Amino acid sequence: MLYKAAKPSAPNDDIGEEIRLELYRSQVNIRQAEQRAFALFLQNLVKGTSHLSLGQEAVAAGFATAMKKGDLSFCTYRGHAHTLARGVPVEKVLGELMQRDNGLMRGKGGSMHLTSEEHGVMGSYAIIGAHLPIACGAAWRAQYKGEKDVTVCFFGDGTTNIGAFHEALNFAAIWKLPVIFVCENNLYMEYTPIADVTAVPSPAGDRASAYGLEKIVIDGNDADVVYRAAIKAYDKERAGGGPSLIECLTYRHSGHSRADPGHYRPKGELEKWKNERDPIKIYRERLRQFGVQQSAIDKIDAEVLAVVDAATEACKAAPMPTEEILFTDVYADGGWAWRN
Repeated sequence: MLYKAAKPSAPNDDIGEEIRLELYRSQVNIRQAEQRAFALFLQNLVKGTSHLSLGQEAVAAGFATAMKKGDLSFCTYRGHAHTLARGVPVEKVLGELMQRDNGLMRGKGGSMHLTSEEHGVMGSYAIIGAHLPIACGAAWRAQYKGEKDVTVCFFGDGTTNIGAFHEALNFAAIWKLPVIFVCENNLYMEYTPIADVTAVPSPAGDRASAYGLEKIVIDGNDADVVYRAAIKAYDKERAGGGPSLIECLTYRHSGHSRADPGHYRPKGELEKWKNERDPIKIYRERLRQFGVQQSAIDKIDAEVLAVVDAATEACKAAPMPTEEILFTDVYADGGWAWRN
């Protein structure tokens, strides 16, 4: 199923050119970095597997652009996009994937455990659904201390069939926590169509009413739509209105992981999504509709590519981490010694 984006009604209506250019740059940055990560994997410079967000860039860009400093992001193992969207440099992400000393966590975390407290990135989590209750804890802290930051928790459609999803939503609804749960519904839970194993058409949206929440299902491939939904939800959370559950309909261009060729998809489905609902193509046309010159679009493309190229060379030249890091950051005090 494909979802049509609404046509703009007036030049630079409620978003404005500055924000739109920021949304575009963020999406292109994610796309270029993810494509480069795949190329480095083929060169055997990225060890182990990783999960790319190619085709899903609008979700990360839309929510991150609408965030304020201090807001927190929790995401799944498919977390490169959300990490980059919060402002973590490409070099730090690629360095981590390549297990280099210049990586975000000096090569200790790898693709599935990207974390940067400085940027509000509170971790990628490899266990399905494990981070939803943790996100509730972060939101509860803000509520208890009277702070105005909002926690955003991203997860895939498959997570909606995990017990932790329901437990976290129930807990957040009871306590009216300032947390936004964002389901990135890319139609497949790993290799299985989500529609084949879920009793309702919208795996997240149709569960909202069970917790007294509004059903919100949006076009996750249109960054404007995502940005508007994010702004509305952030305003609600900061005003004490309780949690939100937003289902973003999207589609991944790559397999579940780098080892997955995606042969389970119906013939022509991937090509149709790429041709008709690619978020980058949609947004390039959107910018042109709002009067942005092609030269300005090309300039952003070139600037992003230059950053990714420079990051790639820096990571290739960076040393591997030393053995000493095995004994750092094991516990919160930065050490590794066991304490009773």
